Amino acid sequence: MVASQPIGVFDSGVGGLTVLGALHAELPHERFIYLGDTARLPYGTKSHDTVVRYAQQAADALIGRGVKALVVACNTASSVALPSLRERYGELPVVGVVEPGATAALAATRSGCIAVIGTEATVRGGAYQRAIVQRRPDASVIALACQLFVALAEEGWTRGEVARATAQRYLEPLFGPAQEPSGSARPDTLVLGCTHFPVLRAVIREVVGEQVSIVDSAATTARAVHALLRARGLLHANEAALGAQSGEPAWSRFLATDGVPRFAAIGGRFLGRDIDRQEVELIDL
Repeated sequence: MVASQPIGVFDSGVGGLTVLGALHAELPHERFIYLGDTARLPYGTKSHDTVVRYAQQAADALIGRGVKALVVACNTASSVALPSLRERYGELPVVGVVEPGATAALAATRSGCIAVIGTEATVRGGAYQRAIVQRRPDASVIALACQLFVALAEEGWTRGEVARATAQRYLEPLFGPAQEPSGSARPDTLVLGCTHFPVLRAVIREVVGEQVSIVDSAATTARAVHALLRARGLLHANEAALGAQSGEPAWSRFLATDGVPRFAAIGGRFLGRDIDRQEVELIDL
């Protein structure tokens, strides 16, 4: 592996572009190749074996393009397939979003009572629960599948009556007034355990209240990638020089397995900048 090689990033769709945006901010001179497996999304409702197979195929496609590290910017794939990816690719640095997210949640919590929301597969796989409890055995973790949030994010329905009603239906049993008389512990920290969910942050905040810390693992994941590449001597030359402000800026290539126009149109919401469809290459896995 050579420091000038790009970093590979993949997700089942466009949600992982929130992680790519954080990577750009953290590593402004690195090059990235992002793959959205849009033909087979969502991963969150698939079986364990199917998610592992899809993740390996996406990773193989990126490795075939000469990446120096792999970022699994998908909570479902990170929850289910990360151990098999690390075993499969040996010395290649592989970073998922679950471990950094768990670390950030523990740094944010005061009581040790943490809620995690994600897809069905992420919740069922239990990776967040294990990662948090391994780091703090006395922590209490409540995991809740919020599958409809994915559809709302994809449609751009991130505010308004429908988004608010959905957030209330999912989250008020954990955070709403009805919980108070029971005397049971309420979470003081909420982990957005799906890369689609940050675009719904405003409406989620309305429901859970200002007193709850909301954790998005994108920035923490980017810092973990930075630290790992530095430790392996794989930072781009301009990244390796502290405070470098000159040189070639970061750039990204985009790959999608279906729906290039939709990828470009929706992806801009998650990345925070417009994506021209000419920037997106259609591939087959």
